[in-house]
Amino acid sequence: MILKDKIIIVTGGSGLIGKELVEDINRKGGKAINADIGVETNLQEGTIHMDITSDQSIQKGIDQIVFEYGRIDGLVNNAYPRTRDWGNKFEDIDPESWRANIDMQLTSYFVCCQKVLKVMETQKNGSIVNIGSIYGVVGNDFTLYEGTDLKTPAAYSAIKGGIINFSRYLASYFGKDNIRVNCVSPGGIFENQNPIFVKNYEHKVPMKRMGKPDDIAPSVSFLLSEEAKYITGQNLIVDGGWTAI
Repeated sequence: MILKDKIIIVTGGSGLIGKELVEDINRKGGKAINADIGVETNLQEGTIHMDITSDQSIQKGIDQIVFEYGRIDGLVNNAYPRTRDWGNKFEDIDPESWRANIDMQLTSYFVCCQKVLKVMETQKNGSIVNIGSIYGVVGNDFTLYEGTDLKTPAAYSAIKGGIINFSRYLASYFGKDNIRVNCVSPGGIFENQNPIFVKNYEHKVPMKRMGKPDDIAPSVSFLLSEEAKYITGQNLIVDGGWTAI
Protein backbone atom coordinates (compact mmCIF):
# COMPACT_ATOMS: atom_id res chain seq x y z
CA MET A 1 0.00 0.00 0.00
CA ILE A 2 2.83 2.39 -0.85
CA LEU A 3 0.39 4.91 -2.36
CA LYS A 4 -2.19 4.80 0.43
CA ASP A 5 -4.69 7.68 0.13
CA LYS A 6 -2.63 9.56 -2.48
CA ILE A 7 -4.63 11.47 -5.12
CA ILE A 8 -2.92 10.85 -8.47
CA ILE A 9 -3.91 12.10 -11.92
CA VAL A 10 -3.13 9.82 -14.86
CA THR A 11 -3.57 11.46 -18.25
CA GLY A 12 -4.61 9.05 -20.98
CA GLY A 13 -5.67 6.49 -18.40
CA SER A 14 -7.85 4.65 -20.90
CA GLY A 15 -4.96 3.67 -23.16
CA LEU A 16 -2.84 0.53 -23.31
CA ILE A 17 -0.35 1.56 -20.63
CA GLY A 18 -2.71 4.04 -18.98
CA LYS A 19 -5.19 1.37 -17.89
CA GLU A 20 -2.46 -0.57 -16.12
CA LEU A 21 -1.12 2.61 -14.50
CA VAL A 22 -4.56 3.34 -13.06
CA GLU A 23 -5.04 -0.23 -11.85
CA ASP A 24 -1.60 -0.43 -10.25
CA ILE A 25 -2.03 2.88 -8.41
CA ASN A 26 -5.39 1.73 -7.08
CA ARG A 27 -4.02 -1.67 -6.07
CA LYS A 28 -1.34 0.10 -4.04
CA GLY A 29 -3.83 2.18 -2.08
CA GLY A 30 -3.92 5.35 -4.15
CA LYS A 31 -6.87 7.09 -5.76
CA ALA A 32 -6.09 7.22 -9.47
CA ILE A 33 -8.00 9.79 -11.51
CA ASN A 34 -8.17 8.83 -15.18
CA ALA A 35 -7.98 12.16 -17.05
CA ASP A 36 -8.94 11.19 -20.57
CA ILE A 37 -10.80 12.74 -23.48
CA GLY A 38 -12.84 9.55 -23.85
CA VAL A 39 -14.44 9.46 -20.39
CA GLU A 40 -17.15 11.38 -18.59
CA THR A 41 -16.43 13.16 -15.32
CA ASN A 42 -17.27 10.97 -12.34
CA LEU A 43 -14.72 11.56 -9.61
CA GLN A 44 -16.27 8.96 -7.34
CA GLU A 45 -15.49 6.42 -10.07
CA GLY A 46 -12.06 7.94 -10.66
CA THR A 47 -12.63 9.57 -14.06
CA ILE A 48 -12.51 13.13 -15.33
CA HIS A 49 -13.09 14.33 -18.87
CA MET A 50 -9.96 16.14 -19.97
CA ASP A 51 -8.59 17.18 -23.35
CA ILE A 52 -4.89 17.74 -22.71
CA THR A 53 -4.58 19.75 -25.94
CA SER A 54 -6.82 22.40 -24.36
CA ASP A 55 -5.40 24.64 -21.62
CA GLN A 56 -8.93 25.40 -20.45
CA SER A 57 -9.87 21.73 -20.20
CA ILE A 58 -6.73 20.96 -18.19
CA GLN A 59 -7.39 23.83 -15.78
CA LYS A 60 -11.05 22.90 -15.36
CA GLY A 61 -10.17 19.30 -14.56
CA ILE A 62 -7.51 20.24 -12.04
CA ASP A 63 -9.86 22.70 -10.34
CA GLN A 64 -12.52 19.99 -10.03
CA ILE A 65 -10.07 17.52 -8.52
CA VAL A 66 -8.76 20.06 -6.00
CA PHE A 67 -12.32 21.05 -5.08
CA GLU A 68 -13.22 17.40 -4.51
CA TYR A 69 -10.09 16.20 -2.70
CA GLY A 70 -8.28 19.36 -1.55
CA ARG A 71 -4.94 18.32 -3.01
CA ILE A 72 -3.05 16.55 -5.79
CA ASP A 73 -0.30 14.21 -4.65
CA GLY A 74 0.83 12.92 -8.02
CA LEU A 75 0.62 13.39 -11.76
CA VAL A 76 1.48 10.89 -14.47
CA ASN A 77 1.76 12.47 -17.91
CA ASN A 78 0.96 9.50 -20.13
CA ALA A 79 -1.51 10.69 -22.79
CA TYR A 80 -0.42 10.35 -26.41
CA PRO A 81 -2.44 12.62 -28.74
CA ARG A 82 -1.30 12.78 -32.37
CA THR A 83 -2.36 13.78 -35.85
CA ARG A 84 -3.89 11.39 -38.38
CA ASP A 85 -0.76 11.44 -40.51
CA TRP A 86 1.40 10.40 -37.56
CA GLY A 87 3.95 7.91 -38.85
CA ASN A 88 4.60 9.38 -42.29
CA LYS A 89 8.08 8.82 -43.70
CA PHE A 90 10.52 11.58 -42.75
CA GLU A 91 10.60 12.87 -46.34
CA ASP A 92 6.80 13.15 -46.38
CA ILE A 93 6.24 14.94 -43.06
CA ASP A 94 4.36 18.19 -43.50
CA PRO A 95 5.97 20.90 -41.33
CA GLU A 96 2.51 21.84 -40.09
CA SER A 97 2.00 18.26 -38.93
CA TRP A 98 5.35 18.35 -37.14
CA ARG A 99 4.38 21.59 -35.37
CA ALA A 100 0.97 20.19 -34.44
CA ASN A 101 2.39 17.03 -32.90
CA ILE A 102 5.05 18.90 -30.93
CA ASP A 103 2.29 21.14 -29.59
CA MET A 104 -0.17 18.30 -28.87
CA GLN A 105 2.35 16.21 -26.98
CA LEU A 106 5.27 18.25 -25.63
CA THR A 107 3.31 21.43 -24.96
CA SER A 108 0.48 19.52 -23.32
CA TYR A 109 2.95 17.92 -20.89
CA PHE A 110 4.27 21.40 -20.11
CA VAL A 111 0.79 22.79 -19.43
CA CYS A 112 -0.26 19.83 -17.27
CA CYS A 113 2.94 20.13 -15.25
CA GLN A 114 2.66 23.90 -14.91
CA LYS A 115 -0.90 23.83 -13.61
CA VAL A 116 -0.43 20.86 -11.27
CA LEU A 117 2.82 22.29 -9.93
CA LYS A 118 0.99 25.42 -8.79
CA VAL A 119 -1.06 23.16 -6.51
CA MET A 120 1.96 21.16 -5.36
CA GLU A 121 3.93 24.34 -4.62
CA THR A 122 1.26 25.38 -2.14
CA GLN A 123 1.30 21.92 -0.57
CA LYS A 124 5.13 21.79 -0.51
CA ASN A 125 4.84 18.19 -1.63
CA GLY A 126 4.17 16.12 -4.73
CA SER A 127 5.55 13.79 -7.35
CA ILE A 128 5.31 13.91 -11.14
CA VAL A 129 6.21 11.08 -13.51
CA ASN A 130 6.44 11.84 -17.22
CA ILE A 131 6.35 8.94 -19.66
CA GLY A 132 9.35 9.05 -21.99
CA SER A 133 10.69 6.33 -24.28
CA ILE A 134 13.88 4.53 -25.16
CA TYR A 135 13.71 6.51 -28.41
CA GLY A 136 14.09 9.67 -26.38
CA VAL A 137 17.44 8.26 -25.19
CA VAL A 138 18.95 6.33 -28.11
CA GLY A 139 18.58 6.38 -31.86
CA ASN A 140 16.15 4.24 -33.79
CA ASP A 141 17.05 0.79 -35.08
CA PHE A 142 15.37 0.91 -38.49
CA THR A 143 16.27 -2.70 -39.29
CA LEU A 144 13.40 -3.77 -37.01
CA TYR A 145 10.87 -2.44 -39.50
CA GLU A 146 12.22 -4.12 -42.62
CA GLY A 147 9.55 -6.21 -44.32
CA THR A 148 6.71 -4.39 -42.54
CA ASP A 149 4.58 -1.29 -43.10
CA LEU A 150 5.49 0.04 -39.66
CA LYS A 151 7.25 3.37 -39.31
CA THR A 152 8.64 5.23 -36.33
CA PRO A 153 7.73 8.93 -36.42
CA ALA A 154 10.57 11.45 -36.38
CA ALA A 155 8.61 13.73 -34.05
CA TYR A 156 8.35 10.95 -31.48
CA SER A 157 12.09 10.95 -30.80
CA ALA A 158 12.18 14.74 -30.60
CA ILE A 159 9.21 14.88 -28.25
CA LYS A 160 10.33 12.11 -25.92
CA GLY A 161 13.88 13.45 -25.74
CA GLY A 162 12.45 16.87 -24.91
CA ILE A 163 10.20 15.44 -22.20
CA ILE A 164 13.11 13.70 -20.51
CA ASN A 165 15.25 16.81 -20.29
CA PHE A 166 12.27 19.01 -19.43
CA SER A 167 11.71 16.71 -16.45
CA ARG A 168 15.27 17.33 -15.31
CA TYR A 169 14.63 21.07 -15.52
CA LEU A 170 11.52 20.76 -13.36
CA ALA A 171 13.31 18.55 -10.85
CA SER A 172 16.03 21.16 -10.47
CA TYR A 173 13.56 24.04 -10.23
CA PHE A 174 11.08 22.55 -7.77
CA GLY A 175 13.33 20.43 -5.57
CA LYS A 176 13.35 23.17 -2.94
CA ASP A 177 9.58 22.74 -2.62
CA ASN A 178 9.85 19.02 -1.86
CA ILE A 179 8.43 18.21 -5.30
CA ARG A 180 9.99 15.40 -7.29
CA VAL A 181 9.88 15.03 -11.08
CA ASN A 182 11.07 11.89 -12.86
CA CYS A 183 10.59 9.98 -16.09
CA VAL A 184 9.88 6.37 -16.89
CA SER A 185 11.00 5.38 -20.39
CA PRO A 186 9.49 2.13 -21.66
CA GLY A 187 10.97 -0.06 -24.34
CA GLY A 188 8.77 -1.54 -27.04
CA ILE A 189 5.36 -2.62 -25.74
CA PHE A 190 3.55 -5.53 -27.39
CA GLU A 191 0.33 -4.45 -29.07
CA ASN A 192 -0.26 -7.14 -31.71
CA GLN A 193 2.23 -5.55 -34.08
CA ASN A 194 3.33 -7.14 -37.33
CA PRO A 195 4.86 -10.55 -36.42
CA ILE A 196 8.01 -9.72 -38.40
CA PHE A 197 8.59 -6.65 -36.26
CA VAL A 198 7.90 -8.58 -33.06
CA LYS A 199 10.37 -11.31 -34.07
CA ASN A 200 13.04 -8.74 -34.95
CA TYR A 201 12.53 -6.86 -31.70
CA GLU A 202 12.59 -9.96 -29.53
CA HIS A 203 15.72 -11.21 -31.26
CA LYS A 204 17.59 -8.04 -30.31
CA VAL A 205 16.37 -7.26 -26.80
CA PRO A 206 18.37 -9.11 -24.11
CA MET A 207 15.28 -10.41 -22.31
CA LYS A 208 13.96 -11.78 -25.61
CA ARG A 209 10.44 -10.41 -25.36
CA MET A 210 8.58 -7.16 -25.84
CA GLY A 211 7.37 -5.31 -22.79
CA LYS A 212 3.88 -5.42 -21.32
CA PRO A 213 1.97 -2.65 -19.56
CA ASP A 214 2.36 -4.43 -16.22
CA ASP A 215 6.13 -4.25 -16.68
CA ILE A 216 5.90 -0.46 -16.71
CA ALA A 217 3.26 0.45 -14.12
CA PRO A 218 5.10 -0.68 -10.94
CA SER A 219 8.04 1.58 -11.79
CA VAL A 220 5.71 4.55 -12.06
CA SER A 221 4.00 3.70 -8.77
CA PHE A 222 7.39 3.41 -7.07
CA LEU A 223 8.47 6.87 -8.24
CA LEU A 224 5.16 8.33 -7.06
CA SER A 225 5.60 6.82 -3.61
CA GLU A 226 7.52 7.87 -0.53
CA GLU A 227 9.85 4.93 -1.14
CA ALA A 228 11.39 7.20 -3.80
CA LYS A 229 11.39 10.29 -1.59
CA TYR A 230 15.01 11.20 -2.45
CA ILE A 231 14.82 10.38 -6.16
CA THR A 232 14.28 13.25 -8.57
CA GLY A 233 15.48 14.26 -12.01
CA GLN A 234 15.95 10.64 -13.08
CA ASN A 235 14.91 8.71 -16.17
CA LEU A 236 14.11 5.12 -15.22
CA ILE A 237 14.43 3.01 -18.37
CA VAL A 238 12.25 -0.11 -18.36
CA ASP A 239 13.24 -1.88 -21.55
CA GLY A 240 14.36 -5.45 -20.94
CA GLY A 241 17.94 -4.37 -21.51
CA TRP A 242 17.47 -2.70 -24.90
CA THR A 243 19.60 0.33 -24.08
CA ALA A 244 22.27 -1.80 -22.36
CA ILE A 245 23.63 -3.06 -25.68
